[in-house]
Amino acid sequence: MSHRNPRALLTPAMHGVLERMARAGKVPMHALTPQQARTAYEINAGVLDLVPVKLPRVENFTLPARDGFELPVRLYAPGHDPLPVLVYLHGGGFTIGSIATHDVLCRHLSHLAHCAVLSVDYRLAPEYRFPVAFEDAWDALKWVAERGAEKGLDPARIAVGGDSAGGTLAAACALQARDSGLALKLQLLIYPGCCAHQDTPSHKTFGHGFVLEAAHIAYFFDLYIPNLTDREDWRFAPLMADDVDAVAPVWLGLAECDPLVDEGLQYADKLRASGVEVDLDIYRGVTHGFITMGRAIPEASRAHMDAARALKHAFMSDSPP
Repeated sequence: MSHRNPRALLTPAMHGVLERMARAGKVPMHALTPQQARTAYEINAGVLDLVPVKLPRVENFTLPARDGFELPVRLYAPGHDPLPVLVYLHGGGFTIGSIATHDVLCRHLSHLAHCAVLSVDYRLAPEYRFPVAFEDAWDALKWVAERGAEKGLDPARIAVGGDSAGGTLAAACALQARDSGLALKLQLLIYPGCCAHQDTPSHKTFGHGFVLEAAHIAYFFDLYIPNLTDREDWRFAPLMADDVDAVAPVWLGLAECDPLVDEGLQYADKLRASGVEVDLDIYRGVTHGFITMGRAIPEASRAHMDAARALKHAFMSDSPP
């Protein structure tokens, strides 16, 4: 996707957010240490987000990862019946982000879709490099399938989802689930990273001045997966998977003014070509990260509703995924 003046595509509200960000003049994330970047992201995470929804059940606990690490998770539930569940993986370039930064989004999805959401605090780079984030995500998903009933979760109705790097992890988990015989109802992918190298036209068009900068992407990926050859691995780049036949149906929410939009569209094409059901929504005039800007960007609430509708539809389906 290319455009002579890409900024002309922005909605007035999105334009205003970008102007306020520019005026704030903060040190760019890629100039910070990973710990400083995490702190900055935590501080700013809720600034533009919606008011959190109160839920009857919010529970923090840990799950065992394959190496014995106790993986922190937070379970959101609108009640105590055996509930369908979305295993949610937060964004943040595999380096920043947490359960806390995506708390509002998970609450809204749980409330709107009337399902449980299990948010996973997978381990971050550079302390834990590829493929640890993927392994943590998969271990959490497998735990839900095998032991989720202990927490009132329905193992026959599981979805996996995430935004940005979390969307990458969710797509990779869906491929692993297919290969492991774990039937998923849906993969909910919000502007996921899908390709091995940042070489699509949209990376050039929207690589500067549209929230997610080319320099941020290089910074995150150099910390998480420094070996360029490793980036050809489908667990990092789902587009590199040999095939995507028979993976779970997909709801894909993309931002028009996002470096990652082209690879999201390429992944949608790859899935459709393999006969996978794809429900694609492109939110016009907004940037990467808009999903947590609901106070300023009306498209965020619309995306919450669209995602919830896709979850409800998938969970009501009695046919095998």
